[in-house]
Amino acid sequence: MKKIFEKHETLFCILLIVAYVVVNSYCIQNFGTSDYRSTIINTIFSFALIVLMIILKRTSYYGLTKVTNLKKYLYFIPLFLIASVNLWNGVNINNSAKVIIFHILTMLNVGFIEEIIFRGFLFRLVEKINLKRAIIVSSITFGIGHIVNLLNGADLIPTLVQICYAIAIGYLFVTIFHKSKSLIPCIITHSLINSLSIFNVQNSFFLYVVPVFLTVISLTYAIYINKTIK
Repeated sequence: MKKIFEKHETLFCILLIVAYVVVNSYCIQNFGTSDYRSTIINTIFSFALIVLMIILKRTSYYGLTKVTNLKKYLYFIPLFLIASVNLWNGVNINNSAKVIIFHILTMLNVGFIEEIIFRGFLFRLVEKINLKRAIIVSSITFGIGHIVNLLNGADLIPTLVQICYAIAIGYLFVTIFHKSKSLIPCIITHSLINSLSIFNVQNSFFLYVVPVFLTVISLTYAIYINKTIK
């Protein structure tokens, strides 16, 4: 299988992205993010990715390895700030424990899957051709991929705003992966952002101030990493 994958790596990568978009959209449209069926389906997808990476002997290559010298990365404190934004405007605890648990479990899988696909597989594929192009493709593809939320019932303006700051976050994550060779910090941050969204209290502050913060801190932190870590 490894030889087949290496021969048709581009096709495999495209199929992974398409499969994820289709599966995730199906779950959201039919079950939502807080249903046990979404959790099960996304867990199976995560497990399949792990098995694939093991078969290919590319777990470290795709970022499942620890970061050395955390001090260089300011101990990833900016990532904790990014991950906490859904709690800034208060905490919504109106949902049942069952809803919260299944939402968190689903979102943990989504964070893992998206990082492995967009930062692991996609970035590594394009990186073989051109590093700068790989960074751009990974960042923009990840951001624009959120446009699928429109098909799942999201409003236009919030979705466009989300695409903008998702591109910035995507650029930060791919920078961290390129420099540290690890996706672990990105997976944890991404999963926390998604999981804590169940507690988010929506109002104008969250819709306008938080996206600006996410964009600014992501770009600033990425620039810092690029300038200080060779």
